[in-house]
Amino acid sequence: MAEADPNLIPRHRVLAKVTGKMQAGYDTVLTPDALLFLADLERRFGRTRRNLLEDRADRQDRIDHGELPGFLPETAHVRNSMWEVAPIPAALQDRRVEITGPVDRKMMINALNSGAKMFMADFEDASSPTFANMIEGQMNMRDYARGTLAHEDKARGKSYALNADTATMLVRPRGWHLTEDNITVDGKPMSASLVDFGLHIFHNGKMLTESGTGPFYYLPKLESHREARLWNDVFNFAQVIVGIPNGTIKATVLIETLPAAFEMDEILYELKNHISGLNCGRWDYIFSYIKTLRNHSQYMLPDRAQVGMDRAFLNAYSLKLIETCHRRRAHAMGGMAAQIPVKGDEAANKAAFAKVAADKLREVRAGHDGTWVAHPDLVAPAMDVFNAEMPGKHQMLRQQVMPRITEGSLLTPHTGTATEAGLRTNISVGIEYIAAWLQGRGAVPIHNLMEDAATAEISRSQVWQWLRHGQTIVKADGTTTKMSTAYFEAVLEDEMDAIKARTGDDFAAGHYQKAADIFTKTATSVEFVDFLTLPAYRELQKIHA
Repeated sequence: MAEADPNLIPRHRVLAKVTGKMQAGYDTVLTPDALLFLADLERRFGRTRRNLLEDRADRQDRIDHGELPGFLPETAHVRNSMWEVAPIPAALQDRRVEITGPVDRKMMINALNSGAKMFMADFEDASSPTFANMIEGQMNMRDYARGTLAHEDKARGKSYALNADTATMLVRPRGWHLTEDNITVDGKPMSASLVDFGLHIFHNGKMLTESGTGPFYYLPKLESHREARLWNDVFNFAQVIVGIPNGTIKATVLIETLPAAFEMDEILYELKNHISGLNCGRWDYIFSYIKTLRNHSQYMLPDRAQVGMDRAFLNAYSLKLIETCHRRRAHAMGGMAAQIPVKGDEAANKAAFAKVAADKLREVRAGHDGTWVAHPDLVAPAMDVFNAEMPGKHQMLRQQVMPRITEGSLLTPHTGTATEAGLRTNISVGIEYIAAWLQGRGAVPIHNLMEDAATAEISRSQVWQWLRHGQTIVKADGTTTKMSTAYFEAVLEDEMDAIKARTGDDFAAGHYQKAADIFTKTATSVEFVDFLTLPAYRELQKIHA
C-alpha cells in the first residue's frame, strides 16, 4: 500500500473544505480521504497551536517590558542529564551540502540533480504561498515519491528528468504562525503547517518509507520546546494513520528564532525519536534577534552586511548549536550561502565564489556537519571545502573543546555603523522582494544574492528598530543624521523613483506600490508587526483569487 489507509482515518461530519480555485490535477492531492485526514489534524492539534501562539505573544510582552531571554530553570534537568536522540537513518548520515529552493517543478528537478547530498523543498520562505504554488508543489512531491517527476518546457524546447542518482529530499512546511486560507475546517482557515505536512505524509509517507528515502522534514521558526512537542504529537498520530513505524519520520529543526536558541537541548529532547539535527537558520535568526529585542536600544544592529557569523551573538549561537547537537549525537547543520553566480562579470563572480568558500571553511572547521547553498553552481565549491576538511560522513564524534556559551554571549550585539547605503539596501531589497512575492515568486535574485522572506523581514524590522530608537545614520557624504520618519520617507521616495525608472511600464503590473505600502506600514507601525507575510498574505489572496 503506497498511500495512507483511509479505513484508519476517523470519519468526521465533514471534510476539510477547499475554498481556493481548483485546477487540473489538484484532485490528485485534494482527495476526499486526504481532506478527511487534514480535518482530523486540525481538530486534534489546532487548538494547541493557537494556544502556543498566544504563549509567544505573552513571552514577547514580558521581554518588551524588561525580561531578557535565557535558559529555562524548569528544564535544567533536561540540559544536565545524559541522553541521545534516536539513531539517524542511512539516507541522512551524510549531509555535507544541502541545496534549498522552492517547490517549482523545474527548479526541484535541477536541485535534485545538482550533486548536493540533500535538497530541501521549501513550502515556506522560498515559496510565495499562492494556492497554485502550494498545491502544485504537493503534486510535484507526489510525482517525486513515485519516480515520475519530469518537466517539459515547451517554450524553450527543453525536457527535464531526474538523474539515476539524486539528492535526498527533505520538505519544509510553513511555520506554526501561518494559515492556509484556501482550506478550511469548521469554517476557519487551517494551519498552513498541518496542510503542507498532512498532504505530503498522507500521499507519500508509506512509499518513501518503503524506499528508505523519507519521510524527512525541516521544521521552521519554532520558538519553544513545547512547539516542538506539538510537532512530535503530530508525527506520532500521522505515523499510525499512514501505517509506518513510530520514529520513521525524521525532522531537522531550524534554530532561527532567538528564544529557541535557549531551548536547543529541550527541542532535541521533545523530538528525540523523530529528530536528526538542528540547523543555523541565520537570516531568520537575525530578524528574530531584532524582533525579540526590539524595545531595547542596547541591542540595535548595524548594517546587515556588517552582521557576520564570525562574531557576537551569531558566532555564539553557531558554537552553542554545534556543541548541543554533538553531545546528543545529532547533526549540526550550517547556514545559507546566499551568493549566486554573477553573469557577465568574472571578477564579481570570483568574489562571490570566494565568499562562499570562506563561509563554508569557517563552518566545517567550527564543527558543522553540513551546510546550505542556494544555487546549483555553488554545490561543487561547497562540497570541495567539506570534502577536504571532513573526510567522514559527519563530525558528531569529533573530539573538540568548545567555549562555554553564556546567556550574555547569545545576546551580544554586533558593533558597527548604520549607514545611508544600508538603509537604501533595506528599502530596495524589501520592496523588490515583496513585489516578487506578490507576483508568486518566493526565491528572488536581488543584487547578486538569492533573497527570500527572511531577508525582507530583516530589512523592514531593522528600519523599524532604527526609527524606534533614533539610530545615528552615516550619510553618503560622511555626515550623520538621526533616523526619523522624514528621513525614511525621503530615502523611500528616492528608491521608489529608481524602481519606477527601472521597471517602466511594468511598475503597476509588478505590484511595486502595494509592496511599498506593505513595507512602509510594517517598518513604521507603532506596534511591531510580527511577520510582514501576514498582511502581505491578505494582498496575495486578492491578487491570486
